[in-house]
Parts: sequence; structure tokens; C-alpha cells
Amino acid sequence: MRVDATRNLERVLSTGARLLADDPSVSMAAIAAGAGVDRRTVYRRFASREELLAAVYQARYDAVEEVVDAARLREAPVTVALHRYVEGVIAVNRRWPVETSRLLAEETLRERRRRLIDEVDRFLRRATDEGLLRSDLPPGWLAAILPSLMLHAAEKLPELSAAQAADVVVDTLLRGAGMS
Repeated sequence: MRVDATRNLERVLSTGARLLADDPSVSMAAIAAGAGVDRRTVYRRFASREELLAAVYQARYDAVEEVVDAARLREAPVTVALHRYVEGVIAVNRRWPVETSRLLAEETLRERRRRLIDEVDRFLRRATDEGLLRSDLPPGWLAAILPSLMLHAAEKLPELSAAQAADVVVDTLLRGAGMS
């Protein structure tokens, strides 16, 4: 793909994510206008609004998978991995603010989501086994609240960088669920 075509695609996808988060019924024409490209440019790449939406979700999952890999949840020290993961997901939530549960009927996305959840669950068990997190909490509780903390940090703390917002989330998680 040419450099300008790649840049246009990235603008269409990121603009689509932002506009779809604000209004799930936003038109392709509005997304094209928001991205600063001609509507025909969008329709050449995406035959329908559903195809564009699927591409936005794919891009979001790609970004989350990159975060999980970069955080090194299996081998990095737990506190380092936790902060890397939280910071990365906050950045993804800000860049791709769409709710992915709407496309979970699509098998590929559902499987990707399941793999990511399993990886984070393993990490949280590791953090618990190493004594960083309390072991007396109900099963699955931390896995249920961590995504909410990251989502709220991305939305409610816009004045903070992703790293600073991650500091808040990690501190909240560890002081509210930590051993100390």
C-alpha cells in the first residue's frame, strides 16, 4: 500500500473509532469527512459500514494484542508487567474508544478476545501467587474490575498521560486489593 493510502486508512479507522464511540449510527460520509478524505476513498476500501466497523474492531484487537505482548505478562516482574499492560490498554482505549462487545458474534474476534482474557487471567493468578494481590477475593473479581478501571481512567482522566493514568489504576488496584 502506498504511504498516502496507508495514512488515509489509519485516519479513516481512527476517526471511525472515535465517531462510532460517540454515535454508533454515524454514516460513512461523516466518517470520511471527519478523516479528511473523499467518501469514495472510504467506499473503495470498505463496501459497507459493517466492513468499516469490523476493520475498526480488528485494529483495536491488534493494538491490545501488541500491548499484551509488550507487557511480557509471563516473564517480566509482576509490577512492571502490570504497569506496562495498564498503560498500554489505557492508550488503546483512548485511540480506539469503541465497545467491542457489539461484534462478539463474529467467531474470529470472539476467539481473539478469549485468548486475551485467558492471558490476563493467567497473569492475575501469577500476581496473586507471588503475593502482590490478595488471594481471599472472589474468583474472577480482579479480572472483572481491572478493565473497568482502565476504561474509566482513559475516559475520566484525559488530563493525564497514559503512564500517569496507569499510575492511578495500579495504585487503586494494589491498595484496594493488595497485601499491604
